[in-house]
Amino acid sequence: MAIKEISKELVEEVYEAIEVAKTTGKIRKGTNETTKAIERGIAKLVVVAKDVTPPEITMHMPLLAEEKEIPCVQVPSKEELGVTAGLGVGTASIAIVEAGEAKDLLQEVIKKIQST
Repeated sequence: MAIKEISKELVEEVYEAIEVAKTTGKIRKGTNETTKAIERGIAKLVVVAKDVTPPEITMHMPLLAEEKEIPCVQVPSKEELGVTAGLGVGTASIAIVEAGEAKDLLQEVIKKIQST
């Protein structure tokens, strides 16, 4: 269940799930918070930005997520990921911890990720 390249449509669905989870559930933002959420097994979905420099910052996440059987996807832009997560700056990664009202959307996204 390593990190997967996903279609533009699925990227948009992932961003939508993040936005809804941000307002009605809980997300963790940034490399440290995301790593902790994965290690504790509370992350439902891990999203990593592809344009992180240096890439070593997030290299451990797909392996850790795979070990914990948590879906992990890559999106093209850390800036867009940061804006979607409600930050004024880019972020290397986020984890959806509680989906809130995005529960059905999150399940649909995870199914699509697993089928790719």
